[in-house]
Amino acid sequence: MNHEKRGLEFYLLAIFFIVFVLFLYGPLSAILILSFQGPDGGLTFPMNGVSTHWFFNLFEKQAVGDFGASFRRSFTLGLMVMVVTVVVSLLAGLAFRRRFRGSTALFYATVASLVVPSIIISLGIGVVFQEGGLKPAWYSSAFGAHLTWTLPFGVLIMFAVFNRFSPAYEEAARDLGATSWQTFRHVVLPMIAPSLIGVGLFGFTLSYDEFARTLMTSGSYNTLPLEIYGMTTNVTTPVLYALGTVTTLFSFTIILIALGIMTMLGRRQAKID
Repeated sequence: MNHEKRGLEFYLLAIFFIVFVLFLYGPLSAILILSFQGPDGGLTFPMNGVSTHWFFNLFEKQAVGDFGASFRRSFTLGLMVMVVTVVVSLLAGLAFRRRFRGSTALFYATVASLVVPSIIISLGIGVVFQEGGLKPAWYSSAFGAHLTWTLPFGVLIMFAVFNRFSPAYEEAARDLGATSWQTFRHVVLPMIAPSLIGVGLFGFTLSYDEFARTLMTSGSYNTLPLEIYGMTTNVTTPVLYALGTVTTLFSFTIILIALGIMTMLGRRQAKID
């Protein structure tokens, strides 16, 4: 049996990967463990007993602020951003399949917000709303601020999807007598559905945990990231870790659900093919 000798690059990459995993999952593991501190436990090791006390304490408004309402605001905002991101990205992907006058300028204008610091965009939108006599709110100014973050990613993903999409499928459908709408509904849409789910997941998660673009645009009511930030300045109990554990598990649950739907659609498409 031939054993290929590992080069220096392999070991450097392995070390980098190990360090990356430690930086990624080390803090999450510490937060998960410390969230199960006993009732008299603190914010650091060693743990003083094991309990679920802080998870119950998490939903007491007088202890940690309005966590329930901030979660509902972030969840609703994430859904709003997700729907608009999917629809606009899909339409943009379809529109850019053929070049038109001004398409290049429009493309660069769309992705320009990716290179502008998020806090600058947040500050600018907040100032515009105030100068216009409008009160910033999570469902208006923050909604627009989040779209400046999610739409460029969604559009770029759909550009990549349609760049690899063969028009032969649409031509075959039209040869069989299908209309443009029937071709899109029964041919194009099922084939790009997993990508649309990915765009939706991307849009939701980017909005759900966005802090900088929400800071100056959310108005009087905090979203979940702002609520968590506020908790770091006035909460001195492991309830903060319990909140981190709950929100992390929620994020993973959303991702697993999306992956399950994508897998199911992939198998369904494979059976059709």
